This record gives sequence, structure tokens and C-alpha cells, in this order.
Amino acid sequence: MSPERSPLFLARRTYRLRRLSDAARMLPIAGAVLFCVPLLWRTDAVRTTSAMFYIFGLWVLLAVIAGVISTRLLPTGTEADPPGSQER
Repeated sequence: MSPERSPLFLARRTYRLRRLSDAARMLPIAGAVLFCVPLLWRTDAVRTTSAMFYIFGLWVLLAVIAGVISTRLLPTGTEADPPGSQER
């Protein structure tokens, strides 16, 4: 007898939620790498103001991406736990 196998494909909703949670985990790492990019710029070719605009713009972009990901990861009304089901 062969052991029971799990389905080959996941449900579309479950798959997307897993990929979004993966993206949420990778966002700080990508942000840290992108924040280090100005360190690679030549100091005589780039002004400090352009580096600050880059950092501020990147910060805003990362905040917007995190906000979008977090709203998509919130449970919908059918997925939420019924009231009183949480353990204390």
C-alpha cells in the first residue's frame, strides 16, 4: 500500500496567502540591501541631497508595499475566528 499523498496543487487562495507572507518576510531584507546602495555611489559624482531623496523615497515605497501586503493578509469575514474562540 502506498501512503496517502497530499494534493499536488494548493487552493489558489492558500497559495497566494503563502506567497504574500513570503513577500512580507523578504521585505526587510530587500529594504536593508536597497538602503545600502548609496554607500556604493561615488562621493564626488553624487550630491548628498540626491542620496537623501533616494533614501526617503525608498522608505515611503517600502511603507506603501508593507501596507498593501498587510491589508491583503488580513483575514476576511469568513476566515476570522468566531468571538470567544481564543484561549486565554
